Amino acid sequence: MKSDSSESQARAAFHYPNFRWYMSARFLVTISSEMQSVAVAWQVYEITHRPLDLGLVGLAQFLPGIFLFLIAGHVADRVARQRILQGCYAAFSLCSLLLLFFTLHRLNSAYPIYLALLGNGAVRAFNGPASQAFLPLLVPREHFPNAVAWGSSIFQTATIAGPMIGGLLYGITGSPAPVYTSAAIAYMVAFVLMLQIRTPVTERSGGAASTTMVLDGLRYIWRNKLILGAISLDLFAVLLGGAVALLPVYAREILNVGAAGLGILRSAPGVGAVLMAVVIAHWPLRRNAGASMLWCVAGFGVFTVVFGLSRDLALSLAALVLLGAFDMVSVIVRHTMIQLATPDEMRGRVSAVNMVFIGASNEVGQFESGITAQWLGTIPAVVLGGIGTILIVALWARLFPSLRQVDELTEISAFAAPSVNVTTDADLAAE
Repeated sequence: MKSDSSESQARAAFHYPNFRWYMSARFLVTISSEMQSVAVAWQVYEITHRPLDLGLVGLAQFLPGIFLFLIAGHVADRVARQRILQGCYAAFSLCSLLLLFFTLHRLNSAYPIYLALLGNGAVRAFNGPASQAFLPLLVPREHFPNAVAWGSSIFQTATIAGPMIGGLLYGITGSPAPVYTSAAIAYMVAFVLMLQIRTPVTERSGGAASTTMVLDGLRYIWRNKLILGAISLDLFAVLLGGAVALLPVYAREILNVGAAGLGILRSAPGVGAVLMAVVIAHWPLRRNAGASMLWCVAGFGVFTVVFGLSRDLALSLAALVLLGAFDMVSVIVRHTMIQLATPDEMRGRVSAVNMVFIGASNEVGQFESGITAQWLGTIPAVVLGGIGTILIVALWARLFPSLRQVDELTEISAFAAPSVNVTTDADLAAE
């Protein structure tokens, strides 16, 4: 009986139908994005044969977020988040169809692909904040860390399957067209799944935005050093340790494993991440969560260096698996901290800022890796990035002592955060 009760607690989030529907939709969206990312990277590298262009792939997806993140966060706090996500999933499907259209017209240049990726990046700018702020509405507060762990596990499972499927489809057919077609269909299925979710109606004003309200998320994060430290740690650590961007070069020229091998390499971090997420779901971090996060980000840097130096496929895969496992601890701790330390009426705007940091670490990290590889070579770029990640952890441990002091995640409260004046509609009316 005790074992059954423990197992039930480990799967507490799945007791709620809304969580199950949302995770199914998110799985399809993620697997589609990962399939597509492999196809885009291989297609671009086949056209140009330059590592710098792989960096431009990331930059094209990040740039729209820089210009849209403030308004996207504001929209996520004032429009029903479920409606936003439905619109984003439909728009993702249209972007995949645009990539398919360009591919069928026999591209000789990567510029049309960058155009489609700019559109995809604009959609992501609105999808990210709404997605992060939507999850706390699906389960009770006491089960939120469990929901984050399982949500991360499902997300990482998709990051395993997506690149493998995308790489295999591309490798078998010799074309990205089947990948883009499959992605477009999967996005629309996710749209249909989102229609099944039923959440309590929350009154959200649809009034005009003010500059003050839009900037509240930035002010809140700046004054809350715990959140600032957590998201900036991820920004700089992953920005420097972006080995994934250069995987097409490793697959083609260093490990010689082709498009299918690229899919396997892209999946390896996800394997480690999903295993770690399942472990944490069953055996949550009870104590010293902040210190654990810092040590694991350092481990991410160490195995980035190992991967960078490896010329053996087995060792490279092992390093990527461990890199993903260590990164997952950081993801779960950071995401739980940010959502529980933020009041619901601020979650959209705070999540928008967080998504810019994540986008900067991933997409701008790809750009940084592409430029560094172009200047110094692929292997030095990856190794130096891993060393930089380790140094960032050491620096952040000193700059943000509150990170080291986080113990039990469920004890974090939005009400314990520094006081921040949040602008409301009543405030605007009084002005």
